[in-house]
Amino acid sequence: MKKIVVTCGIIGGLISIGWYIFSVQVFKLDMSMNARLFFGYASMVLAFSLIFVGVKNFRDNYNGGVISFGGAMKVALLITAVASTVYVGVWLIDYYFFTPDYMEKYAASVLAGLKASHANQARIDKEMAQITEYAKIYKNPFFNALMTYAEIAPVGIVISLIAALILKNKSKPIKVNI
Repeated sequence: MKKIVVTCGIIGGLISIGWYIFSVQVFKLDMSMNARLFFGYASMVLAFSLIFVGVKNFRDNYNGGVISFGGAMKVALLITAVASTVYVGVWLIDYYFFTPDYMEKYAASVLAGLKASHANQARIDKEMAQITEYAKIYKNPFFNALMTYAEIAPVGIVISLIAALILKNKSKPIKVNI
């Protein structure tokens, strides 16, 4: 089970972080917030599709074709934990070593978007105050990691639940010899 969890988790983590790295290199964060969010979460869903692969592989190749909901959920959540940890680890390295000015760029992007949408000054002030608070929190690596886990882990948990429900199989498969 360890091999499946580690392999699917690492590949899933790399897929999930792939969009961020690609978008930063190609678009230099010069795209709408909605587009970044859409593609970011789409890459997470794609990455967590490996949960289905891992649970099915474990069920069929190591567990005789049988797995309970709890067993499937255990494998799925372990894959989620590994993939999320890869995502958080890469983000922390990128944030602290390569883009320490990320929050300033993010704030400028949000401000430009608010101005383009003709938001009133009260809304702009509220959004900028919130970003300033996040920037303070992000300076602490522990809270930065927690916030990043909070970004990706819920997606993995939902997909883990779906995978466990779909792939559970308590009966032994019938072998037909022809």
